[in-house]
Amino acid sequence: MRILVLGAGGYLGGHVTERLRALPGARVLVGGRSPGADVAVDLAADRPYLLAGALAKAAPDAVVNCAGATGGDAVTLAEVNARGPAALCAALREAAPGARLVHLGSAAEYGPGAPGLRVAESGPCAPAGPYGATKLAGTVAVTASGLDAVVLRVGNPVGAGAPATGLPGRVAALLAGAADPGDPEGELRLGDLSAYRDFVDVRDVARAVELAVTAPGPLPPVLNVGGGEAVPVRELVRRLADAAGFRGRIVEAGGDGNGGGVGSERSARVSWQCSDITAAAAALGWSPAHSLDASVAALWEARPRSFVPDGVAAP
Repeated sequence: MRILVLGAGGYLGGHVTERLRALPGARVLVGGRSPGADVAVDLAADRPYLLAGALAKAAPDAVVNCAGATGGDAVTLAEVNARGPAALCAALREAAPGARLVHLGSAAEYGPGAPGLRVAESGPCAPAGPYGATKLAGTVAVTASGLDAVVLRVGNPVGAGAPATGLPGRVAALLAGAADPGDPEGELRLGDLSAYRDFVDVRDVARAVELAVTAPGPLPPVLNVGGGEAVPVRELVRRLADAAGFRGRIVEAGGDGNGGGVGSERSARVSWQCSDITAAAAALGWSPAHSLDASVAALWEARPRSFVPDGVAAP
């Protein structure tokens, strides 16, 4: 089985690629802009006919699109998250119409959830910002493509290698840079941690991708891949602090002008996110296998060793 992974150099893409390479009989090709890529493609810029030419040469049985932007201006987000999947689908229809496409979406596509409720794939989507809106546009492009395709709407991933652009990796970097984690007078100054998020281990995300790639027959157009529970963000931070042996105070600084309040507005707009994951269990036989404690432990063991000097926002 020939599997093409796009975005293999990213956080989720790296874990997905490692998991797929362990599949018996699988040949995993990496597509992207890096010089070492097996298939040279740029979803954000290449015309569909150029993408089609590259895909025809690769002749994949399945394509996994992990490429995506989580930050940057609205133009960058639109190019990568919306235009990229649309161009990919157009190219696949021409060059490899029988290939299965597994596209990684985001729970941010749903927007604010109702406290106490899990949102199913049939629930309304009302993203609260450009990231969620552009990810939703990418999902629409995939589900309307007519291809053998499925979108995995991923919650907030946690685990080894989490980047400092997201809260788990950022907090791990701050804790790793603490001069004396055991000092009870120490402080970890963060932004608003009042939100609830659906955290999922990055290894469980990779396993969901594997199951989606290899599942026989058609799949539902969208499947939620999350932990299935809403966890207070401050609880995640507390568990990371415990793993680091941090004995100081965790201060939710608010808008103090020093970066501590960055993200507070988003936390207020999206105070609750939780996904209903029963459809993934039915379609893929998938459910989370790793606890949040296991995810935090894996993140801390692989923690960055450099200090990140400014504040951190809730995801």
